[in-house]
Amino acid sequence: MKLSNKTQALQDMIAPAVEACDVHLWGIEFLPQGKRSMLRIYIDKPTNTTNDEAQEKQGISVEDCVRVTQQVGAILDVHDPISGEFSLEVSSPGWDRPFFELSQLQAYIGQQVALRLISAVDNRRKFQAKLVAVDLESEMIQVEVEKQQVLDIDSHNIDKANLVYQD
Repeated sequence: MKLSNKTQALQDMIAPAVEACDVHLWGIEFLPQGKRSMLRIYIDKPTNTTNDEAQEKQGISVEDCVRVTQQVGAILDVHDPISGEFSLEVSSPGWDRPFFELSQLQAYIGQQVALRLISAVDNRRKFQAKLVAVDLESEMIQVEVEKQQVLDIDSHNIDKANLVYQD
């Protein structure tokens, strides 16, 4: 789950503008597509603890997306880090949220995730599995696949990870 140099530079540039809008930068995707590239920004609101037992998660509103679009658009206009035309998209991570950092997975232990790996593990590069553990120190995750088989996966081998929405 390593960002490209270009994506990391863009994230570093826009993070302060996003945080100034009272939202959290969940992650970004930069998709260069010839003449017209796409910059997608995912924003979220932190969990607010209202009492010892209840945690209330506020959702992202359209107004939040508009504020972030205006702030980030102004930064990109001034610094012009993307050559050529590009479209800017701002949204919440949604039900099937993509993960950009290993630490983001910790809150979803016990849930189903979809993984696409760089190198095959157990002869597979794509699978859905139950997230069993996240070890930030060793930068590894454990997932349970069919038949209760547990696999250890190096986070640097993860190309893409998403939460699998379940009713």
